[in-house]
Order: sequence, then C-alpha cells, then structure tokens
Amino acid sequence: MTSTRPSPSHYSVYFGGELFDIKHLAGNAQMAESIYRQSKGRFRCHLPQDFELRGLDPHVIRDQDILALLESDLAIFNFDGTELDSGTVIEFMIAKFADIPAVLLRTDLRAAGDQGDADMDPWNLMASFYPRTEVVRAASLIDYRVHQKKTTPKGLSLANRLRQRRASKTLDAIADTLVPLVITALEKVAALPPALAPELRPDVYTWLAAMPGLQGRPAKLRRQLAGILQDKIDRGLL
Repeated sequence: MTSTRPSPSHYSVYFGGELFDIKHLAGNAQMAESIYRQSKGRFRCHLPQDFELRGLDPHVIRDQDILALLESDLAIFNFDGTELDSGTVIEFMIAKFADIPAVLLRTDLRAAGDQGDADMDPWNLMASFYPRTEVVRAASLIDYRVHQKKTTPKGLSLANRLRQRRASKTLDAIADTLVPLVITALEKVAALPPALAPELRPDVYTWLAAMPGLQGRPAKLRRQLAGILQDKIDRGLL
C-alpha cells in the first residue's frame, strides 16, 4: 500500500556530540557543512556549538539543547570513544522517547562496549536496538593513512606537506567519502514509519514537557510541545 505521508523537501537535523575542544568543533563543522553540500541542502544540521552560550546557567543551556533536539526532524549522534559521551547518550534517549529518527555515527576504530561480536555495535548494548535508528561506522585513522599513501608523493618533505595542506586535504577527502553513507542513512530513517502509535502521541509529548524538568510555566511548555508534535504530524514525521 502506498504511504500517504508527505515527504519534506528538506529536514532539520540535530547534530549531537562533544563540543569541548577545537578537534570536536572542527570535526562537527566539517561534517555538517559536507552533509549540507552533498545533499544539496536537503539535510541541514544544527550544531549545538553555534547556539550554546557557555556564559548562561547550565540548566538554561541544557533546556535549550533539549528543545532544539525535540524541534528537529532528524538527529545525528556522534558515538565515538571507548566510553560514549554521557550527554550525547542522554540526547539520543530523549530523541527515542520522542520517536525522532536518528543516525548513530562512529568514526572511532577502537573496539569498546560489551556486545562481543565484531559485527555488533562497539558500545554498551543498552544504547543499541532502538527503532528508527541506523548506524554508520568508519575506521577514520585507517582511511586517513590509505588515502594519504595514495595521494602524497613519496619522499615529500615535512615542510612541503605542511605548506600544501596535505593533512587537511586528506581529512576533506575522508569526510567527502563518509558523508554519502550518512546521507543514505538519514534518507532511510526518514522513510521509516513512526514507532509511536497515533493514540499515544499526545500523552507522550505531554510527558516530554514535564519529564526533563524544563524551566518555565508547565502550561506554556505543554503548549510548546503540543505545537512541536503537530508540526511533526503535519510534515509526515509522525
């Protein structure tokens, strides 16, 4: 049977991950911009580093992130590290409570977690097996060295490597190879039917207005979440 759900021309994407040093900031920006470029504007990533103000109260910052996530159509979560970033995992779980389609992106080649089999997710099993979720994995360090060996002339001096920005160009090439996999995963999760039954949606989003302990008047928060829910329904996301 053909689906009657509308298909948005573009999607807002919450980009969840660490943003505590320049490596995180640069990697987040590079991926978000490459996703926009290669998807021809179809997937538009909101980077928390662009709207967080660290001078604000921590509770305000947290609330701002949660509401930005709930307003987003889709989400990408960076699942790198031998231990996943706790804030990113919490954001992922809130996304699943709200039935937001999500892509889990891991570019870390290290094995981690408790799932054992190499074909399974390399993180704690409690963060796996959720609906409307796709995993994209890449061994970035290996990809970097393979590409560098192919494109960097043998015997090139260190000065010329730096002058010619060989490392940056290699990183750009790796990102440009990885991003199509992320875009394919975003398209796939966007097309999946909702897991949240229609009759449950108002109650779930009413609970989401209260569960995180968001600051503000309860009635206003309920109206805000009801508006977010209706927008998702109107756009075929729920």
